[in-house]
Amino acid sequence: MKKTLLKQIPDGMPQAIRHFMAGANIYDSSCSPEARVYFIDKDNGCYLKRSAKGALQKEEKMTRYFHSKGIGADVLEYISADSDWLLTSAVPGEDCLYEEYLLNPERLCDTLAHELRKLHETDYAGCPIIDRTAEYLDTAERNYRTGNYDKSLFPDSFGYRSAEEAHYVLSAGKAALQSKVLLHGDYCLPNIILDNWELSGFIDLGSGGVGDRHIDIFWGTWTLWFNLKTKKYCERFLDAYGRDKVEEDLLKIVAAAEVFG
Repeated sequence: MKKTLLKQIPDGMPQAIRHFMAGANIYDSSCSPEARVYFIDKDNGCYLKRSAKGALQKEEKMTRYFHSKGIGADVLEYISADSDWLLTSAVPGEDCLYEEYLLNPERLCDTLAHELRKLHETDYAGCPIIDRTAEYLDTAERNYRTGNYDKSLFPDSFGYRSAEEAHYVLSAGKAALQSKVLLHGDYCLPNIILDNWELSGFIDLGSGGVGDRHIDIFWGTWTLWFNLKTKKYCERFLDAYGRDKVEEDLLKIVAAAEVFG
């Protein structure tokens, strides 16, 4: 994960968080325009995320829940004022963009698939977001209505020739998507932390909750294509996850939702 040393504490930092930074080097570790992420190099390290007011509320809840399962960071502080501030412990290890992992793509593919299957078989009792699928579909519908048809991450739009064609597929098939497993929600290489090839935990859980497994499966195949620059591991990923739980027609419905952001 890229880190750039900062010369001063970012503006607007709540006083309740500043004491965590005493005597520590602070690095900008942001990789998204939606949020700023700072690494605080103190003790075992921690991460501070800043985003729009209310934007990190779900992530805070899901991070606490994943931590209770032993697969997420510890939430040290959450403040929602003019902005949202979420401070978490660092999960030991490296994310899956680490060179050692990328140099072993077959093992990386299989590890991602096996860990996802284990996540989907985790007991989700007490999960604070119990119907993530409904939220997911509502977002896709709203974005369609407002003209948000984004091809930037999906250059071929999965073969859909227009927003209308994708929306037709989504409308016709969305009832088949269920909320039956614990989801990560954004199952991509930067959000999966391994420690010497063993799962250490998951981060960036703002899209998590109880939902349809095919949302995570879709992102698992997508991240291997996007980050490894080849489609050769997509079928291997599905095999390693377990074809007994994969319905490829449902992946096409998820793809139709994803072109709307």
